[in-house]
Amino acid sequence: MTAKLIHGYEVVIGFETHAQLATHSKIFSRASTAFGAEPNTQACSVDLALPGTLPVMNKKAVECAIKLGLALGSHIAPRSIFARKNYFYPDLPKGYQISQFEIPVVQGGEVSFYVGDKLHTVRLVRAHLEEDAGKSVHDQFPTESGIDLNRAGTPLLEIVTEPDIRSTEEAVAYAKELHKIVTWIGICDGNMQEGSFRCDANVSVRKPGQPLGTRREIKNLNSFKNMQIAIDYEIRWQIEQIEDGYEIQQATVLFNPDTGETRAMRTKEDAADYRYFPDPDLPPLVVADSWVQEVKSAMPELPRAMAARFVEQYALPEYDATTLTQSQAMAAYFERTAQACGQAKLASNWVMGEISRRLNTEEIGMDAVKVSSEQLAALIGRISDGTISNNAAKQVFEALWTGEGRDVDAVIEAKGLKQMNDTGALEAIIDEVIAANPGNVEQYRAGKDKAFNALVGQVMKASKGKANPGQVNELLKAKLA
Repeated sequence: MTAKLIHGYEVVIGFETHAQLATHSKIFSRASTAFGAEPNTQACSVDLALPGTLPVMNKKAVECAIKLGLALGSHIAPRSIFARKNYFYPDLPKGYQISQFEIPVVQGGEVSFYVGDKLHTVRLVRAHLEEDAGKSVHDQFPTESGIDLNRAGTPLLEIVTEPDIRSTEEAVAYAKELHKIVTWIGICDGNMQEGSFRCDANVSVRKPGQPLGTRREIKNLNSFKNMQIAIDYEIRWQIEQIEDGYEIQQATVLFNPDTGETRAMRTKEDAADYRYFPDPDLPPLVVADSWVQEVKSAMPELPRAMAARFVEQYALPEYDATTLTQSQAMAAYFERTAQACGQAKLASNWVMGEISRRLNTEEIGMDAVKVSSEQLAALIGRISDGTISNNAAKQVFEALWTGEGRDVDAVIEAKGLKQMNDTGALEAIIDEVIAANPGNVEQYRAGKDKAFNALVGQVMKASKGKANPGQVNELLKAKLA
């Protein structure tokens, strides 16, 4: 596929994503990983590498890595090595970070996603286990900074892609898909504001056919909106620099959401600068095939597989199936509704339409949805059997959502929303409308469809909106034939 060019330049983007693993304790100690504790109350002697302490691997963190490898079609290394990544920073109490370098636990794999109706696939280099550093706090003291070591030792999976992404739209779509996968399989809560899912984007530009350009790494993008703004700015900045005759210098940059700009933080280090060497306190990590199979047997149906099943089982369009599998909760809600009402496409329309709109407006998740799948199925049933119109259904939905009513039929009865399906009564109204609108009748018979729609509108008005539109169309056409 031809890459999108911006002012004659091709954009090249790769991602490094840190997913905080959903463990109760840290990767090499029993200290808590709970968010929001008082500073420096959750860093134990192992996290600080005090003399005489030894790290012990957290089994659940390894299981999270196995799950990710299975979800992404990766190779799960039967033997991987932990290394010390050496650098000095105030919030790194050991003076090194335990990570994986030459032999990571997860190798290769891919993430596929849609941008519009086009399927894209990004290849993965690796995903490796490592511990998080602490946090520098700069905004609580007037003249000095503080250090909070609660995060030190928190288990992370760093997920690294090949430079396969060619636009900001692809970058955001990739990040959203990866976010969906890690939350779907339960290895990360995905809370970007709390730092549980942090994305670093390596951005460069080049003329088509030229070698890869020098990249700059945008660190710690904590929302999809900021991700898009930051990458767009960085692309423009790099192109302007090159066009003005400057060379791009490899660097780590930060994004300022207040200005919408990136700024250089430090020159970018290479692997050699970290003096990696195998950690002498940790033996090789051995993952037996039997362990992989045990984890695999407990894995949920994955979103792409579920979307394919929705297309096959419920005859849904690919777009619907992909949208409905954005979360396990939404997919389960749709499936319960579809099975209860037997109208999968209508169920899909309501979940993607009115349900999603209400959730977005009230900024709540599927766990807080105010209309049960049973209620929605009953409502769809009353639309399908002609009891109520689509407009009336929205009134019923409103009553269900606000708690004004709980039973669909009772709400319909109380509000007088039943459609008029009596053929004799409808024919009488239609006869009156035809007699009162000879001009529209003449125009329709002359081939003007808008005149017919006007007549239908008059019938609906005369019936106070209770006439069945399909039946009105059928009877009116018969009388005008």
